[in-house]
Amino acid sequence: MGTKAKVGSTELLLFTSMILCSLALGRGAVQTYEPVVRVPENNPAKLSCSYSGFSSPRVEWKFTHGDIRGLVCYNNKITASYENRVTFSDTGITFHSVTRKDTGMYTCMVSDEGGNTYGEVTVQLIVLVPPSKPTINVPSSVTIGTRAVLTCSERDGSPPSEYKWFKDGVEMPLEPKSNRAFSNSSYTLNQKTGELIFDPVSASDTGDFTCQAQNGYASPVKSDTVHMDAVELNVGGIVAAVFVTLILLGALIFGIWFAYSRGYFDRAKKGTSNKKVIYSQPNARSDVSMPALGWGGPPGWSWGFPAHVHMYSGDYLAARED
Repeated sequence: MGTKAKVGSTELLLFTSMILCSLALGRGAVQTYEPVVRVPENNPAKLSCSYSGFSSPRVEWKFTHGDIRGLVCYNNKITASYENRVTFSDTGITFHSVTRKDTGMYTCMVSDEGGNTYGEVTVQLIVLVPPSKPTINVPSSVTIGTRAVLTCSERDGSPPSEYKWFKDGVEMPLEPKSNRAFSNSSYTLNQKTGELIFDPVSASDTGDFTCQAQNGYASPVKSDTVHMDAVELNVGGIVAAVFVTLILLGALIFGIWFAYSRGYFDRAKKGTSNKKVIYSQPNARSDVSMPALGWGGPPGWSWGFPAHVHMYSGDYLAARED
């Protein structure tokens, strides 16, 4: 029982401490009068942050955009990477001239020097950039009954562009059955990615295709027009190609068989003989009498020749005698 009582008193003490800490830790009022700021590129932008209930406020501004993180202001001072572009004040921060890379979420965090009071607010900055001319990828020819993917994209627009497709100058609806001009088509259109997929391709899908990019800022921009043909599968051509290939293969096999039957390969083998030539390496000298070779010479005169000369001469004379 004593152990259980001790554990219970410890848990009670911890719970009481948590309550006291939560009461001691206050939350100040932090707010912004413009939670979303839209500014054209190369223009100034003010991100507001007002607060109350702090005896000695310490302000920080944090930037996030996807995986990118940054610290704009720390302890009421602009950091080194922003000091030439941003100004700090008690009511917020001001960009002198924004670029498209400044688009993102900015969090204003305010706390007391002792850290007992804290509050924050987030402001979204959207730097407006008109879309550039989109690039499209349209196959020049597709087979009826197959799947065809057409793409459209542009990289400059901020906020990101959405896309529309036009066929022969007519805007393609999201649902092809809703327009009589496209009722025989089967496609899906993704306005966010700019992807247009025909699955399957039909004969009515032949035409001139154009893509348009728009992001709500400045005027929409259209791509070049590209023609796409929907063609039938050429079964006759495929059969003819296979037939010609078989004929050529048959002719090759017949030619090899004919050469074997006529003995051309055997004659080529018989015409090739292996001749062995054996040379003996001399290792001594011998005196040969020139009269013995029929060459004459003074009496008692002898010629010093290598032994192999004697052997060669003997072989040569033997061959002559034969």
